[in-house]
Amino acid sequence: MFEKILIANRGEIALRIQRACREMGIKTVVVHSEADREAKYVKLADESVCIGPAPSTKSYLNVPALIAAAEVTDAQAIHPGYGFLSENADFAERVEQSGFVFIGPRPDTIRLMGDKVSAKDAMIAAGVPCVPGSAGALPDDPAEIVKIAKKIGFPVIIKAAGGGGGRGMRVVHTEGALINSVQMTRTEAGAAFGNPTVYMEKYLQQPRHIEIQILADEYGNAIYLGERDCSMQRRHQKIIEEAPAPGITDEQRQRIGTACAEACSRIGYRGAGTFEFLFENGEFYFIEMNTRVQVEHPVTEMITGVDIVQEQIRIAAGEKLRYKQSDIILRGHAMECRINAEDPFTFVPSPGKIESYHPAGGPGIRIDSHIYQGYTVPSHYDSMVGKLISYGDTREQAMARMRVALSEISISGIKTNIQLHQELFMDAAFQRGSTSIHYLEERLSQMKKGEA
Repeated sequence: MFEKILIANRGEIALRIQRACREMGIKTVVVHSEADREAKYVKLADESVCIGPAPSTKSYLNVPALIAAAEVTDAQAIHPGYGFLSENADFAERVEQSGFVFIGPRPDTIRLMGDKVSAKDAMIAAGVPCVPGSAGALPDDPAEIVKIAKKIGFPVIIKAAGGGGGRGMRVVHTEGALINSVQMTRTEAGAAFGNPTVYMEKYLQQPRHIEIQILADEYGNAIYLGERDCSMQRRHQKIIEEAPAPGITDEQRQRIGTACAEACSRIGYRGAGTFEFLFENGEFYFIEMNTRVQVEHPVTEMITGVDIVQEQIRIAAGEKLRYKQSDIILRGHAMECRINAEDPFTFVPSPGKIESYHPAGGPGIRIDSHIYQGYTVPSHYDSMVGKLISYGDTREQAMARMRVALSEISISGIKTNIQLHQELFMDAAFQRGSTSIHYLEERLSQMKKGEA
């Protein structure tokens, strides 16, 4: 086992990884920008290294600075968390070339799954169901593109092969708008991701977002830890997640979970990962794989009892998976609200000093957050300041506990989206379960019309 791990991230995930390490008796090195000098996890770390000024390009994305921090502190491994460089194959390669262990998949696996076209090809070969679409990248010939679209059937969605986080996508409803949309997406993809390759898929009308959590070791063993429903999202950014997903049968779970675990063994996957699917009319359609720990991993931890971050570390240290599939039993229900420093309805970021903070508590409540009274939320990074998680024997109990927790938690000095969560947890359609990925956008649009 490692004696010292460098955490190449910030915010709540840096604290989450640090807690996992401390529980395992592993020392931690925390890197931070000048803006994060007063962060809780920096104060709790065995060692901390300032790696640059506030902008992430000069700090958290500064690969030489991260490698140098690992060198001067004699760390043995680097945990990338999520976001920033967590799915950057070149960074993983640089980490390994510098003599450190990258706590995540191998660089070639990250490359394979990071390109949406090659990922889809690999999943089709592994027998994982995919959205009907083009066979690989779209050709240059406009006539061929039209032919492919007609075969799939409108509406279609054009996606950047190197995209992610909801960027590099364009829905096309008519043949007349097709070629221009493809050209625009190619241009945007080239500028944003350095890769102009695009592909086409059938645009599903009212799908849900269901994802499968997996763990795999380097010896070919792989298991799935059930599924999560992440359909409550705005502009492809998740806001509420829950596990297990409402309405998914044991047979459906076993079928898709087994396919994902077998795909991991087939591609030589190592570590924690998530297969993301659109789910409509009882069918799963693969859209992408995230080769890292997910923001929403706590809901899976709550219903399985598996510490996903600790398992990442054990796998990276060369240990065999400690679990067989038969060991994984789903118990109860868990829900997670992402608490963001932003206006609850305009979504304008709200950085600043937290004047008072009262966390929620009670049975089945967990908070993953790095904030404290007097902490200043920087303006340079993602607006998420924490995750409020509830657990209950049933979905109804988990929802009831979340409603109580949302009424208790108090953060002043900045705006947060707590009020939006309170409204959603009173929403009749959400209470019934099975809302689509478009539900929140449509609800917010109706609210705006009502105000007008």
